[in-house]
Amino acid sequence: MADFLSVSGWLLVFLQGLLFLVGAPLMVGWIRLIKSRLQNRRGPGITQPLRDLYKLFGKEVLVAHSASIVFRTAPYIVLASTLVAVSIVPLLSANLPSAMAADMIVLVGFLALGRFFLALAGMDVGSSFGGMGSSREMLVSALAEPAMLMAVFTLAMSAHSTNLSSVVEFNLGSGLILRPSFLFALLGLVLVAIAETGRIPIDNPATHLELTMIHEAMILEYSGRHLAMMEWAAQLKLMLYGVLIANLFFPWGIATELSVMSLATGLLAVVGKLLVLGILVAVAETVLAKMRLFKVPQYLNLAFLLTLLGLFSHVILESGT
Repeated sequence: MADFLSVSGWLLVFLQGLLFLVGAPLMVGWIRLIKSRLQNRRGPGITQPLRDLYKLFGKEVLVAHSASIVFRTAPYIVLASTLVAVSIVPLLSANLPSAMAADMIVLVGFLALGRFFLALAGMDVGSSFGGMGSSREMLVSALAEPAMLMAVFTLAMSAHSTNLSSVVEFNLGSGLILRPSFLFALLGLVLVAIAETGRIPIDNPATHLELTMIHEAMILEYSGRHLAMMEWAAQLKLMLYGVLIANLFFPWGIATELSVMSLATGLLAVVGKLLVLGILVAVAETVLAKMRLFKVPQYLNLAFLLTLLGLFSHVILESGT
C-alpha cells in the first residue's frame, strides 16, 4: 500500500509538471485575450503563446561573440530552477510525496537562483540594455523578497509549518474564517507577484522601450530556443504566483485524496480560480498606467508594510487563541 501511494504521488508530481508547462502559456494567452476584448480589439487566440514557443524552438540560435558560457547556460538554469519551483507547489492536490514537499523558503530560494542567473546573462554580453535591465531586476528583487518572506512567515505562524501542503491543509480544515493577518498577507503577496512577474504597473511585458524595460532588457540578446526557454520560464513564474494565491488563500476544491474524481475536481477548481485571476490582471493592466521606476521602491515598501501588518496582527489577535 505504501509503495502504491508513493508511485501515485510521483505520478501526481509528473502530471502537475505537465499541467504547469501547458497551462502557463495558456494563462498568458488568456490574459492577452481579455485585455484585447477590453480594448475593443480582436487580439490573438488563447493558444498563441504556445505557437510562439513552438516557432522559437525551431529557429536558429544566434550568440554574440562576446558572450561567455554563462550566457549560453543561463536559459537552461533559469528554466530548470523554475520547473523545480513549480513542482513543489500544490496544484491539484496537497498530498505530494515527502521528497517533494519542500517549504516556502526553499521555493523563494529556487526563484532567487533563477533570477540570479537571469541577471548574470543580462550583463554577460556587455550591452547597455542588458546591464540596465539586470540592475533594475536586482532593485526589484531586493525589495520584493523581504515582503514575500514576511507573507510566508505570517502563513507559517498560523499553520505552524512552512510546508506548502501543510498550509493548504490548515486553511482547508479551518474553513471560511476572516483572518486580518491572512488578508494583509494576501494583499502584500499580490503586490509582490505583480512586481516579480514584470506586470503593469511595475513593468510592461508588451513593450521594448528602453526607458521602461526590466525583464525584456535582460533577454534582448537571446534568440531561438534560448529565447523560448526564457519566455517559458517567465510564463511558468506567472502561473506559479497565481497558483500560490489561489491555493494558499482560497484552497477550496483542491484534492485531499489521490482519486480520479478528487483530482478532476481539483483541476476544475484551480482552472476556475486562475481564469478569475487572469481577468483581474487584465482589468488592472487596462485601467492602470506604467509606474515610473523611481516610484517602484515606494510600491514594494507598501507590500512589505502590508505583510508586516499581517504578521503583527497575527501576533496581537491570534496568538492568544
